[in-house]
Amino acid sequence: MNPKKSLISANTIRSRFLAFFAARGHAVIPSASLVTPDEKGVTNATLFNTAGMQPLVPYLLGEPHPLGTRLVDAQKCLRTVDIDDIGDKTHATFFEMLGNWSLGDYFKKEAINWSYEFLTSPEQGLGLDPKRLYVTVFEGDANAPRDDEAVAIWQEVFRGHNIDCGGDTTSGQAGRIFYMPAKNNWWEAGDNGPCGPDTEMFYDLTGKFGGQPITKDQYLAADESREVVEVWNDVFMQYEKKDGRIIGKLPKPSVDTGAGLERLTMTIQGVDNIYDTDLFKPAMAITNRLADSLSKQRIIADHIRAAVFLIADGVTPSNTGRGYILRRLIRKAVFNTTGHQLSAGAIADLVAAYAEVYNETYSILHTKIIEISNVIREEADKFSASLVHGIKEFEKIAKSGQDISGVQAFQLFSSYGLPIDLTVALASAKSLTVDKADFEAEFKKHQELSRAGAEQKFKGGLADTNDPMVVRYHTATHLLHQALHDVLGDHVSQKGSNITAERLRFDFAHGAKMTDEEKKRVEEIVNRKIAEALPVQQVIMPKSEAEQTGARHFFGDKYGEEVSIYFIGQDLASAYSKEFCGGPHVSNTSELAGPEGSWHFKIQKEEAVAQGIRRIKAILA
Repeated sequence: MNPKKSLISANTIRSRFLAFFAARGHAVIPSASLVTPDEKGVTNATLFNTAGMQPLVPYLLGEPHPLGTRLVDAQKCLRTVDIDDIGDKTHATFFEMLGNWSLGDYFKKEAINWSYEFLTSPEQGLGLDPKRLYVTVFEGDANAPRDDEAVAIWQEVFRGHNIDCGGDTTSGQAGRIFYMPAKNNWWEAGDNGPCGPDTEMFYDLTGKFGGQPITKDQYLAADESREVVEVWNDVFMQYEKKDGRIIGKLPKPSVDTGAGLERLTMTIQGVDNIYDTDLFKPAMAITNRLADSLSKQRIIADHIRAAVFLIADGVTPSNTGRGYILRRLIRKAVFNTTGHQLSAGAIADLVAAYAEVYNETYSILHTKIIEISNVIREEADKFSASLVHGIKEFEKIAKSGQDISGVQAFQLFSSYGLPIDLTVALASAKSLTVDKADFEAEFKKHQELSRAGAEQKFKGGLADTNDPMVVRYHTATHLLHQALHDVLGDHVSQKGSNITAERLRFDFAHGAKMTDEEKKRVEEIVNRKIAEALPVQQVIMPKSEAEQTGARHFFGDKYGEEVSIYFIGQDLASAYSKEFCGGPHVSNTSELAGPEGSWHFKIQKEEAVAQGIRRIKAILA
């Protein structure tokens, strides 16, 4: 352990980091949402921001950022690729990346010097012992040469502070800087986008090496045993990748520098795992009453924290996409409790604990504390009830002693809500395997059927396009949709509609029952837009241009190269509502007030129709 335990909190580390780089000309930018924009036609688009650089890809590729060429942030991230490792000392589903960015401005020399300064400066940084730092750099391959430039800069830094670098980095002698292959020291966010070599900084947690140079074998063994842990990473964005291949150098090389807050906090606070830091301690005090093993307690703490942030960013549980990830996290947390139950009280305590820990930076957690608790509780209760039957059904299947097929695993999921990883866990306890590939095929088939059904519902949404009342209600749904965004937030998305001459019915994604005040505000907005007598206009344009207008659109596969946008307002740019739509609509919102001008938009009913899906029935009268 670090012999001198620090009292520096995670919040202080974050704020000190932002202040350090702000003092060096970096504009502080807020974290983007965990949820990434939907990218039509991009096959490998991610559901969430999985790295600090992801929201900044356009600027790393050369697009100018409105705040300049030097940026710094603390970006919320979520990864599920390591979900099976959750419960160990260092892996987390949700995490924060502290990052400072050079967009064609400074490069390796400044990045490395500032990284060292922030890590080691007691006054402006974190005060780590510089003699306990060890560094790796890219050894080179067919894509890019060995990064001798970074090595030379590091040697200059260490020697300038009278720190022994040891022997030549290419020899077997003891040293402080080690060449490593691309799997260790090359960074990319997938098959497309900026990429390049990196240099990583590791800290000797135990002090076992006495601040002296070590051999590469000693470093590798210490890394494997987590006696040295990565605390910083400087990525040098010099190349661009397209469809899995390097296509050339970027016009302006950039720097993506930073550290995972959780692991950095662990190092600074002198503990050997992220769950003993102040980010997790309050939650762990609760989860140690909920499960009978440390790993299970950690899984519950990690998964609920991730769920809290996902719900705060508008995600609700479902069987597809982002909602499926959230559902899996909540259900796996429940599964790891003793008795497979997570009480309303425990959920409220956990959500409150995280809201307090992150209040300084993410005050929205306090704002949405009731909504977040309700979403988790509803999903947890639903799962606990179905789990009893699901486990009974699993036992029937497993009685044969045969491995679990993908079809059987999908039936357990679709009928009893058992996520695949829980089925795998139950099977493993009986020394059985699960055909996960076949399960994924069944799951994909289910998604395609669901999508086809949704598209059919969309096409059949209008009962009679020649009826004046049907046309009025169609325009009213556009106003309603935007008003729901205004009142409830941008997580709202249309899930279906049905319009007759008597009423409109509108289904939308939202994780909680609307309050009377929220319904009243929606009604007031719609009626105000009707009273403003706004023109309802149509424009047809290429799909690529239409997507840049901000117009809402659904069921993307049904649109051709040219699309129709109906917008409500004086022009497309300033329109109150704009959506991809084939019509028909009234020509002016005043027509929704009826022939005598006395009709008003009224919500008759608001109810749940599925987990995370609400339905509004409304009339003009």
